[in-house]
Amino acid sequence: MTELRSVIRTIYPPVLADQGLSGALSTLTTRAGVPTRIDIGPLGEIPAAVEAVVYFAVTEALANIARHSRATHASVRVTRNGALLCAQIADNGTGEADAARGSGLDGMRRRAAALDGTMKISSPPGGPTNITVELPCA
Repeated sequence: MTELRSVIRTIYPPVLADQGLSGALSTLTTRAGVPTRIDIGPLGEIPAAVEAVVYFAVTEALANIARHSRATHASVRVTRNGALLCAQIADNGTGEADAARGSGLDGMRRRAAALDGTMKISSPPGGPTNITVELPCA
């Protein structure tokens, strides 16, 4: 039972069940290692799997920003356009984020792909870094 509970928590974190995606992301941004602005548009009903992928993507991105980017500020924007949910995480750091070099960014890409979504990174030398995760909600 302990193993099963652990697996379930990694699939759908309790904070999502307690606060919903907006609340969970707001909590993440207030605890981020750099000042982070958040903008969440009207999202409507979102499948639990999509919520989990967005939550983990934002968690990983904010952790990377705090650890590696030397950024002084970051932003998280989540919007929905029809059946597509878009999460954008940006910072003003040094850039050069590369999914091929790190397991965290590659994990974000794999989670998005598992739901037929995409992840794009723009992170030129000198910055800024922009990560966009798009997921179908239908």
